[in-house]
Amino acid sequence: MKNLCNICPRNCNADRENSVGFCKGTNKVKISKVMLHYYEEPPISGEDTNATKANGSGAIFFSNCTLKCCYCQNAEISAGGKGKEVDTKSLANLFKQLEEKGANNINLVTPTHYTHEIIEALEIYRPNIPIVWNTSGYEKPETIKLIKDYVDIYLTDFKYFDKELSKKYSLAENYPETCKSATLEMRKNQPEDIFENGLMKKGMIIRHLVLPTHSGDSIKIMDWINENLGNKTYVSLMSQYVPMARATEFEELNQKIKPLEYKRVVNHLIQLEFNNVFTQGFESAETIYTPDFNEETDDFDF
Repeated sequence: MKNLCNICPRNCNADRENSVGFCKGTNKVKISKVMLHYYEEPPISGEDTNATKANGSGAIFFSNCTLKCCYCQNAEISAGGKGKEVDTKSLANLFKQLEEKGANNINLVTPTHYTHEIIEALEIYRPNIPIVWNTSGYEKPETIKLIKDYVDIYLTDFKYFDKELSKKYSLAENYPETCKSATLEMRKNQPEDIFENGLMKKGMIIRHLVLPTHSGDSIKIMDWINENLGNKTYVSLMSQYVPMARATEFEELNQKIKPLEYKRVVNHLIQLEFNNVFTQGFESAETIYTPDFNEETDDFDF
C-alpha cells in the first residue's frame, strides 16, 4: 500500500510518486532559493549591535504551496513551482552549508508539503543551530505533533479570522479554524520563548500581514491571540503589503494599506498591553525586499 499524502489540511490523498495534489508537490523536494536572509524579524536574522551580529537567517525557500494567496509576493515559486528538485541527502548538505557560513538558524520557508522529506534530511544531519518552521499557519495539528522533536522555532502566519476572506483570497475556507488549532499545538511544542544574545533559540513568533480595507479582521486576530495565548506572545505586525500576483483582480487589494489602518491595529495591541511586538515602517512596502528568484545562488551547492 502506497503512502498517500494528507500532510496538510487539503487532505488530497495524492500518490505523489505518480501524481500531485493541490500544492503540486511530488515526492522530490523542490527548492527555489538558498540564501542568508537579512530581512526577517531581528531575533531571527540578527542585528548589528553589541549584543548580536546580523549573520542572517539560513533561508531555504521551498517551491509550491498548500495555499493560493492571490497577493503572494513569491507567486512564481509558490504557484508557478519554479525551482530545482533535490534528494534528502542534498537537503541535509544544504543545512550543513548554511551552518558553516554562519547562519543564525535554518529557516525552512513554506515547508509543510515536504514535511516527511525534511524530517528525513534532519535525521541525516541535524545542525547545531535552531530549526525554524516558517509557515503560512495552514497546518494540521497532527503535522505539528510530527515535527515536535525537529523544530525549535515556529515563525507562523495568522492570515485571516474570517473564513470568507480566506476562501476569497487563499482558496482555503477552513484556514481560520485550522490555523487556530495548529498555533495552539505549536505553543505546546515550544511553550517558552528562549533568547541568547538577542537571538531566538526556541519559541514562537506569530506574523500577521495587515491587508488593505481589512484592519477589522486583523483586530479580531489580535484579540484571539490575547485570549488564547496571552499578551506576552511575540507578534510581528507587518505593513509590507504590496499588490502583487493576482491582487489586481480585487479592487480592495489593488492598493497599499493606509497608515491609519496599520495604526489602528498597533493601537489595539497597545490597549491589550502587548509588549513583544515587532512593527514595520511603510518603507518596507516595496518590492525591493522580495527575494529575486531569478538570481543564481552560486554560494550554495545543490
